[in-house]
Order: sequence, then C-alpha cells, then structure tokens
Amino acid sequence: MTRKRALTGYRPTGKLHLGHWFGNLQNMLTMQNEYDAFYFIADWHALTSDWADTTRVREFTEEMVLDWCAAGLDPARCTIYRQSDVPEVAELALYFSMVTPMSWLERVPSYKEQREQVTDKDLGNLGFFMYPLLQAADITIVLADVVPVGEDQLPHLELTREIVRRFNNAYGEYLVEPAALIAKQGARVPGTDGRKMSKSYGNSIFISDSPDEITAKVRGMITDPARKLKTDPGDPDICPLHQIHKLVSPDPADIAEWDRCCRSAECGCVAHKQKMATDLVEYLAEFRARREELAARPGFAWEVLEAGAAKARPVTSEVVETCRRLVRIDNNG
Repeated sequence: MTRKRALTGYRPTGKLHLGHWFGNLQNMLTMQNEYDAFYFIADWHALTSDWADTTRVREFTEEMVLDWCAAGLDPARCTIYRQSDVPEVAELALYFSMVTPMSWLERVPSYKEQREQVTDKDLGNLGFFMYPLLQAADITIVLADVVPVGEDQLPHLELTREIVRRFNNAYGEYLVEPAALIAKQGARVPGTDGRKMSKSYGNSIFISDSPDEITAKVRGMITDPARKLKTDPGDPDICPLHQIHKLVSPDPADIAEWDRCCRSAECGCVAHKQKMATDLVEYLAEFRARREELAARPGFAWEVLEAGAAKARPVTSEVVETCRRLVRIDNNG
C-alpha cells in the first residue's frame, strides 16, 4: 500500500535548540518511518522576516541539514530539500495569489501577533503578508496528504485548505486538501531565563553547542525564583533547570532525589546545575559525535539537498504543469 505523504519545514533563521529537539524533530524521526516524508528548508520563508540581513541564511541552512541528519533523519527514507531549489513552488504561489482574497491573509492570527510583538524587524513587506499563501504552495506542490501541526497552527492549515478548495472550484478538482496531523505534543522546554526556549529571546541551549557552552549556559540558568538561599525550600515544578533535567537524565531515581532534596532544602541549585550540565552533555554526546563526523565530510549538506531536490522535482514539475493546463496558460493550445 502506498504511504500517505507528509510535509513539514523549518526556516533557517538560527540554530536548532532543545525546544526543537523535544518538539517537532522527534515527530519528524517517527514520520520518516510511517509516511512518504518531505522535509524542506524554508529559505524563502526566512526572507519574509529577515530580508534586511541575509548573511547567515546559507550558513543556517547547512547547519540545519547537519542537525537533522545527525539526529537521525535519513535521506534514504525521507526527502530533504531546500525550498528555493524547487522553483515550482513560487509559480504555484503566484496562481494561488490570484484566487486568494486579501481578507483571508489579514485574518491569519499570527500575522497581527507578530506585527505587534516583533519590534526589531521590519515586517511591513508584502512577502511577510503573503507568507501563509507561500506556505500553502509549499504544502500543495508535493500533494501532501497530511501536515503535522500543533493546535495553534490549525488556522494556517485551514487557510491552505480554503485556498486549495477555491482553486479546485475555479479550475477543476486536482489539488489535495491536506489534513491536519495533530503532532504528538513534545515537552515544553523552558529557556535559561524561564520563558519558552526561543532563538528570539536569546535564552536557548543549542543542540550543536559544545560541552563548555552547555555548561556555561546551564550555570547561568534561573531556578525557582522564590528560593533565595540554599536553606529555603524550593519548588521543582516551577524550576526551569529541573524541567530540562527530567528530559535528559538517564536515571529517574536521580531526578526523584533532586526533587526531594530541593523541596526539603537539603541540596542547593549550584550542585543541581553541575549535575544537570553533566547529564545534558552526555545526553547529546552521540548526536554531537555524529554531527562532527558529518561536518567533516566536505559538501555533505549540499549533497543531501541536491539529491532531495532531484527526488522532489518529478512531483513538483507534474503538479505545476497540470496547474498550467487547468489555468489554461500552457503551450498545448
């Protein structure tokens, strides 16, 4: 039986951190065994917000491929490609722009939220306004059956479905309306300052960090803010350090003991930070060794992307050629 096709992508706007590791990346590892999985580096999407400074897009693209493959994504079992290497997506986005009312894009929840909250970048460009439309083309150009999303991303996918439905109604039933694959919720990973781990907050522990970098970041983490002295009882349930330690420790009994001694003020945060740093470094050791091995192979990431684009193009070419015929701008009369 032919497997259903799934698609997801990342913008190369920075390094991957523990939030990515315990979030979507673990789902991607599962999906490559259960679906015909397409994973793309969304470099055009990176331009929608970072258009004023594109100096590191290529660097972050390469690092993302290294992170993905070192984590276990296998180019033989999934299709890994760069968005800009599949120009058909831009043509499909153009067709979608003809059938999509501007009001549909204006109502996307994240559009207004990011315009209001992101103050260090100019988001007044047309590309940022149209990014949900480009996202719809990313999904549809490979005829994806399912897209893994969190519940907060459902409006984006519903917009894609509406655009596809409108296109099909106008030109003929062809494009696939993708279904939501409600991704298994990964653990919420707090940053070093207690907020959600995010590149934009500057509170991330990157999975490619060296042991020294990891140790320094863990040493600077906040813990239970109400615990001023070592003799003050703590609450591990609200301690960012403890929440990450639970994810990476190889020994549940050790975590239980840190929980107990924190609540009874029998152990301090400094000692806990030292142990957590040691466990986190060890947890990422195999990944780090694999990543170093791949990084030592000249051009590895670009070979993966080139091969992935070659696998994707037969699909994307057929889709865009069919859409041309449906829109009646092909060369066949």
